[in-house]
Amino acid sequence: MSTGRPPAPPQVPISLEPTEGWHCSHFYYRFDRSALAAMSPDKLQAGREAISAILDPAGTESPQRLQTSVVSGHKADFSLMLMDPHPLKIERVNQRLLASPLGPALVPTYSFVSVTEISEYVPSVEQYGQKLVAEGDAEGSPAYAAKLKAYADRLPMMNRQRLTPEFPPYPATCFYPMNKKRKVGENWFLLSFAERNKMMAEHAKSGMAFAGKVQQLITVSVGLDDWEWGVTLWAKNPQYLTEIVYKMRFDEASARYAEFGPFYASYVVTPAEMLAHCGL
Repeated sequence: MSTGRPPAPPQVPISLEPTEGWHCSHFYYRFDRSALAAMSPDKLQAGREAISAILDPAGTESPQRLQTSVVSGHKADFSLMLMDPHPLKIERVNQRLLASPLGPALVPTYSFVSVTEISEYVPSVEQYGQKLVAEGDAEGSPAYAAKLKAYADRLPMMNRQRLTPEFPPYPATCFYPMNKKRKVGENWFLLSFAERNKMMAEHAKSGMAFAGKVQQLITVSVGLDDWEWGVTLWAKNPQYLTEIVYKMRFDEASARYAEFGPFYASYVVTPAEMLAHCGL
C-alpha cells in the first residue's frame, strides 16, 4: 500500500574524494626579494632544502601528481600543478610552502581549483558507431567494424588520461581559465545538445591536428572557482602553444561562445632548477 510519501533519497557516502577522477589545483607564487635579502644565509639554506623536499614528486606527503615550472613574465616566479583524489593533500603542499623558512618571502599571486572529468561530448562506443554511419560507413561492414573496435579499444585509455592523467615529458606549458557565454544571442547553455556536440566535435578535430606536439587537459571548476573550466596545455615547443590556441579560436565553439581568463605560460623544471633560476 502506498503511503503517499516520496521515496527516500539514495544514501550517498560522505567523502572529499570524487567518485571518479581527481582534484586539481594550480598555484602561482613570487618571491619577495626584500624579505629574502633580510634572511640569514642559514635560513636561506634551510628554506631551499625545505622547498626542495616539499616539491619532491616522490615525497611521502606528495600528491599523486606534482609539477613545478618557472613562469614567464611578472605574473609569478614559479607555479605548481597538483593532482590527487584528496583535496587536502593538495592544499597541504601550499600550506607547507607558506609555513617553510622561506614562507615569509613567498607571495601567492594566483590559484585555480578544479576537478577532472569525462566531458559529456566524448562519444560512447554506440554514439561513435552512429557517427561512423552518418559519415558514410555501412553498419556491419568490415571498415565500420574495424573503426568501431579501434575506438572501443582506446576509449578506456583516453578516459583514464582525462580522469587521472600522466603529465607528458614536454618542457613548455600554459594554463588559462575559460567560460561559455551567456549573452543574449550567444548563450551556450540555451543551445540544444546536438548543436553543442557538433561544435565541440569540430573543436576537437582542430586539436587533434596537434597530436604528438601538444597534450591538453580540461578540468571543470563549475561551483569551485570563478571560471567554469581550466585548460592546461603542454607542448614540445612553446611555438605549438601559440599555434594551437590561434587555430582553435576560429572554431565556432570558441570564436562565438568562449570567454578566456588570464594566460600563464611556464617551463617545466625540477624544484632545484626553479630555485636556481630564481636566484636562490
